[in-house]
Amino acid sequence: MVERRNKPSALASTPGLVPQPQVNISHGNQRVSAVLPTGESVEVMLYGATVVSWKDSDGNEKLWLSEATKLDGSKPIRGGIPLVFPVFGPPPANHPTSKLPQHGLARTSRWEFLGKSTSESEAAEADLSVKLDFGLSAATLDEAARALWPYTFGLIYSVTLTRDSLTTSLVVTNDDNKPFDVQVLLHTYFRIPDINKIQITGLEGAEYIDKVDNRKIKTQETPAVTITSETDRVYTPKGGADAPIAIVDQSSGRPLYKLSRDNLGDVVVWNPWAEKAVSMPDFGPDDGYRNMVCVEAGAVRGWQTLEPGDAFEGAQTITLA
Repeated sequence: MVERRNKPSALASTPGLVPQPQVNISHGNQRVSAVLPTGESVEVMLYGATVVSWKDSDGNEKLWLSEATKLDGSKPIRGGIPLVFPVFGPPPANHPTSKLPQHGLARTSRWEFLGKSTSESEAAEADLSVKLDFGLSAATLDEAARALWPYTFGLIYSVTLTRDSLTTSLVVTNDDNKPFDVQVLLHTYFRIPDINKIQITGLEGAEYIDKVDNRKIKTQETPAVTITSETDRVYTPKGGADAPIAIVDQSSGRPLYKLSRDNLGDVVVWNPWAEKAVSMPDFGPDDGYRNMVCVEAGAVRGWQTLEPGDAFEGAQTITLA
């Protein structure tokens, strides 16, 4: 090999090229991670396509993940952003979803990683993003799962990371020759400093189902929701999917997270509080309820009926303050 006296500089230092996001598959092909050149990151398990981590550029975790949850595919993951499909909560009797486990089959199925896409290489560093796509269909379900809900369907789930936001979107298609009903929910566990010092805004005047109080229909009378006991409510904001929701630090009045929704008209607010947290074997630590709150975008008050060939798409974007 001839030694050149004037070697060109390494390609990595080529002027004008912005460093690109890095995507890796790890943990025995069980986890997909993406990292922006500025340090922000996201991790998604192929089991359930559950987002289990979202960190800012300083490495601060934004999602709450139970220390007691299983990440080996043996049980649904407690924390992060589990996917609820095609039924929310315990399935109703005498309904086509009645044989399914609570919250459906998406969060307990192994998804396929379909690939990544990134912003253009010449984009400014602040505009860099990476999108991860995952797929699940009736054809990829195991035989036992197909027997519980025997419809032909397709799901495409996309997770998009930017410097200051995380977007998760789900597209459901009916590939069957008969209609079916579905419910969809993005069951987001937010990490917070102290449950006693946050409030949730954007729900004033909204009707909600209070699942802790015998599913009574109530109206949010105060400007903000505060959590002081076990809370499990299904809100329908007055502004529909256009109503902005925020998790606010009461001491400073500063939003910690802002939540915008697309075609997801309901918002579930959940915190187990002390007694229930202790009774849940996959919830840990026992006082972990102090540092989490679920604010979940979904379409769950009724059913979305998809005719053959129809599709339903819903999305949320979480923006950091």
